[in-house]
Amino acid sequence: MAQHGRQLDERVNDISSTRHILVVSHTGRPDSIDAALEVCGLLGDAGVVPVLPRDEWDDIRRAQPTAAIDDVEILFDGVACDDLECVIVLGGDGTILRAAELIRGTRAPIVGVNLGHVGFLAESERDEMADTVARVLAADYEVEERFALDVKVTNGDEVVYETWAMNEATVEKASRERMLEVVIEVDGRPLSSFGCDGVVMSTPTGSTAYSFSAGGPVVWPAVQALLLVPLSAHALFARPLVVGPDSVLAVEVLSRTDARGILWCDGRREHDLPPGARVECSRSDQPVRLARLRTGPFTDRLVAKFQLPVTGWRGPAPVEDAPAESGTSTSPTVAAAEGDR
Repeated sequence: MAQHGRQLDERVNDISSTRHILVVSHTGRPDSIDAALEVCGLLGDAGVVPVLPRDEWDDIRRAQPTAAIDDVEILFDGVACDDLECVIVLGGDGTILRAAELIRGTRAPIVGVNLGHVGFLAESERDEMADTVARVLAADYEVEERFALDVKVTNGDEVVYETWAMNEATVEKASRERMLEVVIEVDGRPLSSFGCDGVVMSTPTGSTAYSFSAGGPVVWPAVQALLLVPLSAHALFARPLVVGPDSVLAVEVLSRTDARGILWCDGRREHDLPPGARVECSRSDQPVRLARLRTGPFTDRLVAKFQLPVTGWRGPAPVEDAPAESGTSTSPTVAAAEGDR
């Protein structure tokens, strides 16, 4: 579902007369710190208050003690997530996932400037950063909602852990030497059990991430679905599955062996899985909101981000005009032939 960015103006005015925009970057890289300082400067020059996470503010101060960040606000220190108009992310997809975790549950959209490699979720590149900031300041973007996963771990009748995922929740073997024995389940019914290295449960957004590397299908963002992709499974029936968006996927670590698993969500949050533990994934009611500067087809994004070869493509054949009501043809070939008579 897409919404125009200008709809945010009324919400911002209701919250405060001051606009706040969060800047999230990969402060372990000098070029990312430089980019963050540049964006903060552009926001400040426009009368918008730049906001940084506390750890990133500290990292920038250590890396560049003379950096002009005294007027930058600190997230959760006087500025709440609900005060944010938008989030500008400088980095790759991992940094975007971290930003989504920071503002979970708010309506602030995320726009990414790629400083990484593929940067599939990013909207622009480093040389387009100033223009991206200008578009954000003008609220000149569309907001696209991507659904996320609610993830629950149970052991017996007890819920022992709850979290969420934007891309995927992955059950993996904890020991390199031991295969993980699991049973997979869809909508409360067992489907198959097998030994494997793990199982990926993914959203359409995550279909170009870990699921893609594991041989899962690429799912267009407009498709509402959940994916389940086994990892190196020893079974005849262990193919990627695509199920409805309201389905509930589950993976249980079988207790017939003492092999332990580990749950990873977006590669950021982990939880140990002893034998008998069960991981359940369902569609979350809290989507992630992405600010889109380009409205082209998803196919073009795939081609550009993965540098897919399309040399030789000529496009679809021209569509001929429909025949006239009188029954005479308006085909160019027929018309030319009739003109020769």
